[in-house]
Amino acid sequence: MSVKPAILITSEADLDHLLDEFGRYARDYDVLGAASVSEATQIVERMAAGGQPVALLVVDSRLTGVGQIDGYQVMHTLRTLVPTARRLVTSRWENFLEDSKTLRPAVAKGKIDVVALTPRGPRDEEYHSGVIDLLNDWNAMATPEVDSIQLVTPRVDALTRSLREFMFRAGIPGRTYDPESEVGAAVLAQAAAQGLATDDFPLLKVFSTDAIVRPRSVRELSTALYGRPDQIDVDDVVDVVIVGAGPAGLAAAVYASSEGLSAVALEAETIGGQAGTSSMIRNYLGFPRGISGMRLAQRARTQAIRFGTRFVTGWPATGLTLGTAGSPHTVHTDGGDLRARSVVVAAGVDYQRLGVEAIDDLVGNGVNYGAAMTMARDVEGADVIVVGGGNSAGQAAVHLSRFARSVTIVVRRPDLSATMSRYLIDEITYNPVIEVLGNHRVVDGGAEDGQLAWVDLEDVTSGERQRREIRGLFLLLGAKVHCDWLPAQVARDDKGFILTGRSIPWEAWGGPVPPETLATSAPGVFAVGDIRSGSMKRVASATGEGASVVPLIHAWLNARPVA
Repeated sequence: MSVKPAILITSEADLDHLLDEFGRYARDYDVLGAASVSEATQIVERMAAGGQPVALLVVDSRLTGVGQIDGYQVMHTLRTLVPTARRLVTSRWENFLEDSKTLRPAVAKGKIDVVALTPRGPRDEEYHSGVIDLLNDWNAMATPEVDSIQLVTPRVDALTRSLREFMFRAGIPGRTYDPESEVGAAVLAQAAAQGLATDDFPLLKVFSTDAIVRPRSVRELSTALYGRPDQIDVDDVVDVVIVGAGPAGLAAAVYASSEGLSAVALEAETIGGQAGTSSMIRNYLGFPRGISGMRLAQRARTQAIRFGTRFVTGWPATGLTLGTAGSPHTVHTDGGDLRARSVVVAAGVDYQRLGVEAIDDLVGNGVNYGAAMTMARDVEGADVIVVGGGNSAGQAAVHLSRFARSVTIVVRRPDLSATMSRYLIDEITYNPVIEVLGNHRVVDGGAEDGQLAWVDLEDVTSGERQRREIRGLFLLLGAKVHCDWLPAQVARDDKGFILTGRSIPWEAWGGPVPPETLATSAPGVFAVGDIRSGSMKRVASATGEGASVVPLIHAWLNARPVA
């Protein structure tokens, strides 16, 4: 039986009370108490040495020997011992007004995760909702106790990593097993009974069935789980097909289906888009404790499904045939076509390629485009580099700092001030594991035993080069749009982003007034989110556009001629 992860509570005045409050977690966690900083440190050192994971550190805001209201400073010491543990400071009601003067800036700088008012009585569910959020966040990166997919392989290669990342972002708990393990041997026996070769990996057992699959790509796994577009039970013609299920597409799906429109969302990769890879979004309205991009995306997907949206994942749109004289539009994929009275293009953008062949040849073997959340544990105790100066890069660096020995953010600009939100810059500045290296770029790299081993960095002002030995390179280099599948009737700017509203050249208006703000130059086709020219490239603005497009769809459908 696996060792329970620990919850450690450090308090002098309220230790017994807090241990009683946290008794509800005793079945799944080892709930421990310490009455002093030195005792807490000894307990954490003992657990770290013995390999017992620590899920949550709970520290009283006022502890003797660390200042009247500087209990959170204890976290700095404990964090170096258990960097993946989540951190909660608990403050008595009578102390909170004074404590908050210090604690709130500490939260903003990432010194602690949550500040909560110590419960004064039973069933303080507001307090425990914060605890649950932190434990949920920690467990997302821990090895799941219960798995829905069993992945069997003797080696963790690029394909295995991509499959694990897909499962994580899809919210599917899965574990990787060696073929010689008990679970691995059972899966191999089932594969043999189904006539499958047992020396060709990876093999996957899906959910609680005896079905064994051998995917050669993320698409094949997605198809095994969710089917092809032409297998989805949809009407002959739906009201709207939404191409892309990032924040903008998900918002469009929720609001369209909640208002009675029949909607199908088509996603090329995994629900959530680029935002789905963010380890923690702290500035999204309504989530004061922050929320991971994966969890936000899965909640939105569940919400849309409740209203009737049908999702197709793993199949990018390959073309769009515009309807004429009232006939529907047709969205083409390699797995079948979808016909709709209107189309919302919310396909988002991809990260730009570095353009260094030696680096791109190692994608999946230490080199990653995007945050690649599941790669974090693979670089535990190692040095890594994050390239990029946007919020996604900052969030990736903070997440990686919980596992890696060092994280270096490399940017061409002198610093991060022009491209990253202030709250992230403050959090990075405080984090002792993260270094920001301005005026530099990655120009070369190499491998040992097939895995990334080093990169060369060049000073963009002097041309001087330095070599860094690293095990992980995470590239978040800005937006590259893919709109080649759209017909020429959909106007785009010189970078390929879709033009909407008054940005469309007047000769393509199709009338005396410009199209609506989110309408394209093709009637009945709309664009929202990052793929739209002039968009803000933020999660909140993307969801706002996704919601705002629905009235425009209604207006189009009401005025649309009938074939």
